[in-house]
Amino acid sequence: MIDILLVCRCKSALSPLDIGLAAHGVNITWADSGAMGICMMASSSFDLVVADENLDDITGLEFVRNAVSRNPMVNCAAVSSLNPKKFHEASEGMGILMQLPVKPGREHANMLMNRLNRILNAVSMPTGL
Repeated sequence: MIDILLVCRCKSALSPLDIGLAAHGVNITWADSGAMGICMMASSSFDLVVADENLDDITGLEFVRNAVSRNPMVNCAAVSSLNPKKFHEASEGMGILMQLPVKPGREHANMLMNRLNRILNAVSMPTGL
């Protein structure tokens, strides 16, 4: 089972994404602040972490930077209103799986799950040793 952490100060902002992800049969956990999200990541293992653009205590990109510094192998996606070039510059080196628009929907959930499944399948494939 795939475990996903959604970090968002207001659940309604990511509700359509949540519905789209749930259609893939995943477990979804919510955190309403960056601090809570980091705390939850310390006590549980998540296959994917999605951060909203602005949390109560930090920005989504700051959250991702913090999360990746604690666990460099975590898969992250971030909601951002930046254009793709500026987002790339702001997130360079973080290994973000996908930039999501401010109001991500089911189609974004499908794209995100396709990317995540490709990564998880690649990691679980035998190496042929």
